[in-house]
Amino acid sequence: MMTWQRGREARNARIQAGARLAKGKVVDARDATRLMEAVVRPGDRVCLEGDNQKQADLLCAALLAVDPAKVHELHMVQSGVVLPEHLDLFDRGVAKKLDYAYSGPQSARIAKMLFGGKIELGAVHTYLELFARYFIDLTPNVALIAAVSADRDGNLYTGPNTEDTPTVVEATAFKNGVVIAQVNEVVDKVPRVDIPGDRVHFVVEADKPFFVEPLFTRDPAAITESQILTGMLAIKGIYAPYGVKRLNHGIGFNTAAIELLLPTFGEKLGLKGKVASHFALNPHPALIPAIESGWVEQIHCFGSEVGMDEYIRARSDVFFTGPDGSLRSNRAFCQTAGLYACDMFIGSTLQIDLQGNSSTVTTSRIAGFGGAPNMGSDARGRRHPSEPWLQAGREADPEGSTLLRRGRKLVVQIGETFGEKNVPLFVERLDALDLAERLNLELAPVMIYGDDVTHIVTEEGIANLLLCRDASEREQAIRGVAGYTDVGRGRDAKMVQHLRERGVIRRPEDIDINPLDADRGMLAARSIKDLVHWSGGLYAPPSRFRNW
Repeated sequence: MMTWQRGREARNARIQAGARLAKGKVVDARDATRLMEAVVRPGDRVCLEGDNQKQADLLCAALLAVDPAKVHELHMVQSGVVLPEHLDLFDRGVAKKLDYAYSGPQSARIAKMLFGGKIELGAVHTYLELFARYFIDLTPNVALIAAVSADRDGNLYTGPNTEDTPTVVEATAFKNGVVIAQVNEVVDKVPRVDIPGDRVHFVVEADKPFFVEPLFTRDPAAITESQILTGMLAIKGIYAPYGVKRLNHGIGFNTAAIELLLPTFGEKLGLKGKVASHFALNPHPALIPAIESGWVEQIHCFGSEVGMDEYIRARSDVFFTGPDGSLRSNRAFCQTAGLYACDMFIGSTLQIDLQGNSSTVTTSRIAGFGGAPNMGSDARGRRHPSEPWLQAGREADPEGSTLLRRGRKLVVQIGETFGEKNVPLFVERLDALDLAERLNLELAPVMIYGDDVTHIVTEEGIANLLLCRDASEREQAIRGVAGYTDVGRGRDAKMVQHLRERGVIRRPEDIDINPLDADRGMLAARSIKDLVHWSGGLYAPPSRFRNW
């Protein structure tokens, strides 16, 4: 006889095994490893948070401490490989296979482990792509998540760093999986119910708050004059002529410079109310002056940022907050907003090739992609018009039928021609191709494909790739802003000049910007302390950013 309840029966058996260690749903932290051995089975797909910022560090340590004879060859499906312990799982043989999206702090080590055969790689995903697969072919058997607090019924309050939690729990709990949450405290009543208790099977109270990485904090003191110049070029050469109001800023000093130039340079250009008013964005501290100056109307966030809680609570007109006053973030929803509702993505990368393909993968680092490919791609399913989107479409296809011509999202790559340690941004061939060959991958890990990129901004100027009519023009436009890199020196001087005359390439002087004006005095805040002052004392930066 056919049975249709095998998954549910298997889940119930896991829960029954774990229940021996619990009082109701609460398990003592000292029994967390025993809980793992009771609930997790060899070969399971396990989702460990592992988010962009929030880390279920206690549960990770508990999983790492299991007896590999009992729990082994796990398939880890998690957004972020961020903590050293995430990779220790593979060294110990507890985990075998990995599907992930981001590995910034562990990028060098994960490269060595992949090359050394310690990790069997499924794929490097974008966030939305990985989330989607949770509901198709990478559904977790066990989810290990983190929340601020829980009541004894398992209702969870995630606080400002909700991040991936709702998505992970939804996929796991409704497909016969087990959800285990570490919480900072067990309380009688949670401030708000972010995850209902009937989706949570076990709760472990940690002896310290879960780790949160201040990933999006950039000290204005470290912003260079070259980054200020690229920010000025972007504001005057892209934000202004397209009238971009709805956008996403990628992580980095170049975009932090833009945020700090809006209340000064942008104000001087008369752009307030005309650009940069609606964001899909983590609560960047560098955006505080623009918020306080009345530039920003609304921000929806992927996650929170350390030290921004009280500022967000006091600025509920701008941020999405719950009745308790804390931020309500959601990475899946915000990624979707960035993909479909924003008119522009602007961010940095490590390498750009002659076709405009970009990647954060090098021969020694595999940082993953995070959400950049979602933010930085042209959503062909989009149907609602906006003027920036339509204008970009007209530039790309000037002869197309007005009513049938697709608009285009503006996808901007911004950086200096030579990056950290004088490494060139522009290359003839991406290291991602070499990596794919070494690991026998069927697809090279390209972050943003060249046919999605519309503009490249460096200190040399702006290349508008929408105006290029063939591959040769595109290559020369890229070479034309590549400066004194090998790629830049390989330019066809006559063709680059012709592209400049057509407005495909625009130097600073072409839009009346004097590079000598790119001075740190233009920044609305020049230190973390200045940001605290702008916030009225509400911003409480992490101790490592305090130098006063």
